[in-house]
Amino acid sequence: MLRKRLQFKPYKFQMVQALKNADYSKRHDFCKSKQRRLEEEGFANRLVFSDEATFHLCGKVNRHNLRFWGSENPHALLDHVRDSPKINVFCAITNRHEFEPFFFAEKTVTGIVYADMLSEWLMPQLEEKVPDFVFQQDGAPPHWHNSVREYLNEHLPRRWIGRAGVNDLPFLLWTPRSPDLSQCDFFLWGYVKDTVFKPPLPLTLDELKQRICAAIDAITSDIATDLG
Repeated sequence: MLRKRLQFKPYKFQMVQALKNADYSKRHDFCKSKQRRLEEEGFANRLVFSDEATFHLCGKVNRHNLRFWGSENPHALLDHVRDSPKINVFCAITNRHEFEPFFFAEKTVTGIVYADMLSEWLMPQLEEKVPDFVFQQDGAPPHWHNSVREYLNEHLPRRWIGRAGVNDLPFLLWTPRSPDLSQCDFFLWGYVKDTVFKPPLPLTLDELKQRICAAIDAITSDIATDLG
């Protein structure tokens, strides 16, 4: 009697967000609406993309939302450093402007901390430099905080893109379980971290901040225009 030989394969365990049936149409509608708007003259100049990132002094990166673009897979190896000092950074970009990074003093970015940064630091700059701007944020938990959405509804009705509730007033709804691939994810953070963490690595958080500021300041107008 012949026995069938089982073939086992080493599948890698990965945790991802499951898409619900209703999510597919919402994601499709978002893409169509965004594309239609981008075809309008001048709309791309109004879009402000934003995001936060964590920079570890040891050079550790967030493997979940960072993309590296190149002709070859770098296969980089980094020693793991437990409890490496870190800073949380916020940045906003348009196809014409890149704003100075904002360094959170807190180790964890909460909704209250994020709302204070928006109202006291970012919005005054946007109102000065980008006429009639449309502000984009992703679906991160701090962005969903009541104080954040209340502020955006009051000060930017129909001029913000993000995760929203039934009574909110967004320009476009950020898609459910989105991979959050905006210009910040697929260009900005990868470019900045590639520049910042070139050997020798920074030795202090102050030096790390200086490198981040220098990397963002080095983004030319031609690069910013290509993002649009």
